[in-house]
Amino acid sequence: MNQNASDQQYQYSTMNNYPPPYPPGPPVVQKTNGKSIAALVLGILSIMIPYVGFLLGIMAIIFSSLSLKELKRRYEQGKGLAIAGLVCGIIGTIIYGLLLFIILFVFIIYAGSVDNTIYSNF
Repeated sequence: MNQNASDQQYQYSTMNNYPPPYPPGPPVVQKTNGKSIAALVLGILSIMIPYVGFLLGIMAIIFSSLSLKELKRRYEQGKGLAIAGLVCGIIGTIIYGLLLFIILFVFIIYAGSVDNTIYSNF
């Protein structure tokens, strides 16, 4: 009887030109937000590249905040990338901000302590 039921199903599917049933395909992978990738790259570069790291860190912070807003609206992936870019951008900005402040502070102290004895002989 089981054989007869499968024969009837085969005849039905070939008579109505239905394709044989296939298993479902792989699940659709959601797109990763491009701004979160850019935020991560800029955040890492802000730590690695001296002197320009301050500006790259600020750009990483901006891109990561924009991407976090877009992720809520578009239901894309990349939240972890955006958060990592934000953290790296903040760390890079703090490191090079402090470095620039120390260099500026040293120049101000050095400029105030220059002795005028060298120019008194002229």
